Amino acid sequence: MAAPNQTRPTRDSAAEDIEPAVRESSPPVLATALVVDTRGRMLVLSMPRPTGGAVACLPSVQASGAHAPEAELADTLYGQFGVHPHHLKRLLAVDCEQLSPVLTLVSHVHLVGPLDEHQVRAVKTPPLLTVRWLAPEAVIQLLPALAASRLRAAVAAWHTGSIAHLVGGRVQLGSPAGFTPAQRAHLEDTRALDPDLHQAMRPKVLAEVNVLLTDPAGHALLLHPASGYDPTWHLPGDGIGSDMGEGPREAARRVLRGQLHLDLPVGRLLAVDWINGTPQLSRMAYTFHGTTLGEHDLARIRLNPHQHTEWRMASADDSKTLVHEPLHQRLDACLTTLWNNTGPVELRSGIPRS
Repeated sequence: MAAPNQTRPTRDSAAEDIEPAVRESSPPVLATALVVDTRGRMLVLSMPRPTGGAVACLPSVQASGAHAPEAELADTLYGQFGVHPHHLKRLLAVDCEQLSPVLTLVSHVHLVGPLDEHQVRAVKTPPLLTVRWLAPEAVIQLLPALAASRLRAAVAAWHTGSIAHLVGGRVQLGSPAGFTPAQRAHLEDTRALDPDLHQAMRPKVLAEVNVLLTDPAGHALLLHPASGYDPTWHLPGDGIGSDMGEGPREAARRVLRGQLHLDLPVGRLLAVDWINGTPQLSRMAYTFHGTTLGEHDLARIRLNPHQHTEWRMASADDSKTLVHEPLHQRLDACLTTLWNNTGPVELRSGIPRS
């Protein structure tokens, strides 16, 4: 406890003591927005030059230091363009640019969106600027070289669910995103990477599990997601928690308990499906046969309302109109494997490999 005549330093007074030194030593931070729509286009600005013509750029703000860079970027997007702050997503890239022998600029690139058609039409155009929506490669062609390199790495980070690390627009060794496959292969072939850098730069794959639950008539249990983004139905399933030591079969048991409140044994593996998502991450999906559900099991199904709104037992013909095509192909292959007591079958985007 502080002595009666002493005042305990407050957080504000401590901040005041260190603020001048921080201001002198901290580099400025430029926060840039990679605003995308549901069609994959990007928002690019045209700003008139004082000497004539125009220069292309992305929405950005130099952070004042009073708040986090992404908070100031969110304020700028809302105030100047009418883009709601909840559209500001994650950090995509960090670049460090040497402006002079004594001044370095740190640049952050953040993902914003995707905006739907209504939200795109609602974007405001600030005075003296022109707003256009273009394909990523078209935007990269318009930007100055350094900004184009930064954007190219940020797009790669967006597609691969990672973050790009750059210095002066050049991707650094160990960056999870930004190197082309050819560049990465050259580094690996020349043994320029130690094990840690090699692991950081290798492409990542998502792993997921699905459970096929059937009734005596051969119908499959499908779930309708609570999210309004996807109107199609799905098999019970989830990502595999590999970071917690979970394997595919353990994940399948967890899915049955968490999504249906059914504690049932998981049967045999029916299929392994490789879904090549280039330029997004590829996925590996394991599909197990859960069990054949009787009337007692069906009566015990309880959904998590935050995940799914309803369930149904669907015939093979019904599933054609309920699930998206790749999943329907996988479901058809799994049912065939189950009925013929064969497998497991190797699939690629739902299609059996010969």
